[in-house]
Amino acid sequence: MLDVTVLKEWLHRDLSSREKLLLILGAFDEPAKLDDIRDRAIQAGFRIPKKWNLSDILGKSGGMALRLPAGWELSQSGKAHLQAMGVGLANSAAVRIAVDLRGHLDKIKNATTRAFVEEAINCYEAGLHRSAIVMSWIAAVDVLYHEIATHHLLAFNKEAKAVNVKWKDAVNADGLSRMGESDFLERLVPIGVIGKNVKEELQKALKLRNGCGHPNSLKTGPNMVASHIEMLLLNVFETFSS
Repeated sequence: MLDVTVLKEWLHRDLSSREKLLLILGAFDEPAKLDDIRDRAIQAGFRIPKKWNLSDILGKSGGMALRLPAGWELSQSGKAHLQAMGVGLANSAAVRIAVDLRGHLDKIKNATTRAFVEEAINCYEAGLHRSAIVMSWIAAVDVLYHEIATHHLLAFNKEAKAVNVKWKDAVNADGLSRMGESDFLERLVPIGVIGKNVKEELQKALKLRNGCGHPNSLKTGPNMVASHIEMLLLNVFETFSS
């Protein structure tokens, strides 16, 4: 069963009338009458348009909504459809965490970065934990590359050569990718781009990303993924995305 907080997040997305009504039904643990459906939508900040014929829309849902004497309810296929959309009916707590993570998105100024992070959160909502970790890390490194290439390239190359005389100066973000990601993070501290504590957290995130990028026995859960994404949001995306 979806709580109103989660329902509110989903109802304000660009979804079809059928999917929105199925979502509202997902917020009931018993059959709901049409007036109940309208009231629950209002509680979630969404007023169902008067032109919507609720019985017709639900009746043409292909069996995903069932009409019972006491009202409408989701069928098993309806629940499966919502879960395929990424709605965690069985784990609304995880989806509430995703709602909190989405609250950070408006603080990301760069539209491309924001879209990439949103896709990572979509993976999280769908239970694709490894994908969410890998995608969010790739986006974070891209943000850091462009930050250095735009504002700190001279200082970075100088520091890189001080550590490795064979380093060939990078002239753009692509050139920075020639350096291993762990070494890249180490170079950012002396030039003042990030602090030591942030670097240590990013190194942990890199280690987790590497563990998720290859078949192995590493197990991940929603809280681990949420912590990973939130750390990147606070220390990379909101700080450097412009």
